[in-house]
Amino acid sequence: MKDSPDISRVASLIGDPARANILTALMSGKALTATELAHEAGVTLQTTSAHLAKLDEGGLIRPRKEGRHKYFTLASEDVAHVLEALMGLAAGSGHLRHRPGPRDPELRHARVCYNHLAGDMGTQMYDSLIARGLILHSDKALNLTLSGRDFFTGLGIDLDAFPASRSPMCRDCLDWSERRSHLAGRLGRGLLAHFESTGWAQRIPESRVIRFTAPGKKSL
Repeated sequence: MKDSPDISRVASLIGDPARANILTALMSGKALTATELAHEAGVTLQTTSAHLAKLDEGGLIRPRKEGRHKYFTLASEDVAHVLEALMGLAAGSGHLRHRPGPRDPELRHARVCYNHLAGDMGTQMYDSLIARGLILHSDKALNLTLSGRDFFTGLGIDLDAFPASRSPMCRDCLDWSERRSHLAGRLGRGLLAHFESTGWAQRIPESRVIRFTAPGKKSL
């Protein structure tokens, strides 16, 4: 056996349809209970509990206990990054599991990808930040420039106040619907939080859809 990471184990965890549904539901960035995830997975609560145990053991999700309730989230932004890339691969290969629903255009327009903005609005923002020199590709990494730091500080975003994280300040994430990059990392997370706090955008309950207000679209 070759000495290398065991991708087959991770692939088998993601490859089960019920577990894939669970992981996709957690891409909203919200912590969900086993009961909520059972509904998303389309299986019984007992079966969901077994799936959650496997995903936890495999390092893909993280359980959190709050009072009497136990909630589950994705283990890290790295997991979300892989899932979004797999969605893009599946969509690009024609592997669609259902016909587009009423909210499909909204999901493609703007949605949350774990903790940052994705969809057409996300890729447009990414392209604009690159074009204006606010973020820059350098040595295979994505970096915030000095002009970018000044720009975001001017928006009222305190970059130094971002929570400590292993995630880089800037990271590109392959958008599954646009097949282009959108902005992830601490800056991507901070920008989405800023859009929500200023009332530019709001998350739609029970969905990954993000709707921008008219002032929000203009400001963005």
